[in-house]
Amino acid sequence: MPPRDQQDPAVLTPAAGDPDASVPDSDAPAAGRRKKSWRQLMMVVLAAIVLMLFTKAFVVQVYRIPSSSMEDTLLTGDRVLVNKLVYHVRGIARGDVVVFSGTGSWGTTTGEPDPSPPANPLLRAGYDVLADIGVYSTQTYYIKRVIGLPGDHVVCCVNGKVTVNGVALDEKSYLFPGARPSMKSFNVIVPPGRLWVMGDNRAISDDSRGHMSAGSPDMGTVPENEVAGRAFMIIWPPSQLGDLPIPATFQQAALHPGEAAAAVTAVPAVGAAALLGIPVLALRTLRARRAPRVGARSAPGRRS
Repeated sequence: MPPRDQQDPAVLTPAAGDPDASVPDSDAPAAGRRKKSWRQLMMVVLAAIVLMLFTKAFVVQVYRIPSSSMEDTLLTGDRVLVNKLVYHVRGIARGDVVVFSGTGSWGTTTGEPDPSPPANPLLRAGYDVLADIGVYSTQTYYIKRVIGLPGDHVVCCVNGKVTVNGVALDEKSYLFPGARPSMKSFNVIVPPGRLWVMGDNRAISDDSRGHMSAGSPDMGTVPENEVAGRAFMIIWPPSQLGDLPIPATFQQAALHPGEAAAAVTAVPAVGAAALLGIPVLALRTLRARRAPRVGARSAPGRRS
């Protein structure tokens, strides 16, 4: 047996009671791991915030219904998903439920100015962050159904119905039960770049009819460029969960002359399905990567 000083230093063990014996510092690696974990957590949180802001700004946003002007389609307190990309792919369609800003149109005619941001730059920066995450807004938004597009001739009432370019609309599927198409007569040619919009609860809805004024070239219409997006799904409360399709009456052939216009009306459903499929596909991909290789894992069931 070789003397102790000739033994392999890699297998030496400290003698009991030896004050000079060195003990490995196990706290240092643990501290490093904790620091690395916190760094990773902060990166995940930061990435989530950036993704949320990007999604809200360019893809989809949640809006709360503040009144009963769209009943029974939308009830007070409902939360709807608004697709902000769809109108970069196709034009606004008759029958779409749209969210739009009142800035420069209804927001100025109602005598209710939008709230001004605070003068303090730090407070203003804080309000900007709250606005980015949808908690605070400096604009007034409305949600209505598009009835007339630029150039359309919208009339009420002909034989008790609203007509668009002479085509009568059967509005029973979305009007408030028992409601008349309108208590006020109108005969409007929608100006270029603007929309004629109405609420589904016509008896109380403050819509294009209520913003008509004598001699006004806009005739109560709203600018197309103020439309934030199309409401395509109710996500809250669970009892209201469902999509918001274009009613069948707006699919009448007389309203869509030519195959191009008819094809456009089919885009919303595809766009909504694709939009909803993105997070589902990402989640499934992540699960597949984390799943053990020894066995296959079935995909979660999907509700229709």
